[in-house]
Amino acid sequence: MTRPVQTAPQSPLRGIMLKCLSVVVFTFMGAAVKATSDGGLGVPPGQQVFFRSLFAIPVILIWLAARGELGSGLRTHRPMGHFYRGIIGTASMGLGFWALALLPFPEVTAIGYAAPLMVVIFAAMFLGEDVRLFRLSMVVLGMVGVIIVLSPHLSTGTGIGYRETLGAVVTLGAAACTALAQIFVRKLVREESISAIVFWFSVTSTLLGLLTLPFGWVMPDARTAALLVGIGLMGGVAQILMTTAYRYADASLVAPFEYVSMLLALLIGWFFFGEAPTLVMLAGAALVITAGILIIWREHQLGLERTRQRKAMTPQG
Repeated sequence: MTRPVQTAPQSPLRGIMLKCLSVVVFTFMGAAVKATSDGGLGVPPGQQVFFRSLFAIPVILIWLAARGELGSGLRTHRPMGHFYRGIIGTASMGLGFWALALLPFPEVTAIGYAAPLMVVIFAAMFLGEDVRLFRLSMVVLGMVGVIIVLSPHLSTGTGIGYRETLGAVVTLGAAACTALAQIFVRKLVREESISAIVFWFSVTSTLLGLLTLPFGWVMPDARTAALLVGIGLMGGVAQILMTTAYRYADASLVAPFEYVSMLLALLIGWFFFGEAPTLVMLAGAALVITAGILIIWREHQLGLERTRQRKAMTPQG
């Protein structure tokens, strides 16, 4: 049975601010992941996933308790649905963390923008959603941008190593898994609360991350351990900020601010990792971002049209 979802009063400015804060925290979390990958110890992705998930759980529990949703937020009627979503989401996280160890930070960020484009295709394939010419055209445009970003790492010319090619494939795989995870979430929200989805994903990904222990975990030094704990705390805080943002404003309004992460990734890549952006990467990222924003705009227009149709069909007086 589908349960009604409680909504907060609309406050667009607050929603935008919370979304931007979540993007900032998520981006710095990604920088911390890259720092633990690039360091002398080279923390493996599975270990990073474990710390990211485990230390997010206390943050989420405190948030639920503060909202008075500790009981209802943990209750689920679809345990296997959460498990399957957890597998795909954990694969997305692990591949994304691995990608940060293989490619420059801004490039991983730009290729990650392919996920919302893939959601359009997967929604048509698995949810039966109608994809018309405009959205399909924007998906094609965005994927052209992704190919442009990827092209230097897939070239058969000299100087392209196995590491870069692997990074390109892993990053694209992470985007595909992210899109599939969003499809699972779309199914779950019909019967489950957002609180339950966030909490049980963290639990599932913690357990799945722990299963990678036999595959080469390292003993972190104090600095690396602090970064790993920080990754989890930042992940939990960012997740809460993002979830709360969508309570205060429509998705079509706050979603475009996700692309603030591109500017942050460029700055962090330049100042912290010495990664200078290339013109090819910037051109490809511009196409992906343009396509993503136009899809969001189109979704907003379609939403307005559906609302007008419902009002027209509602008996008056």
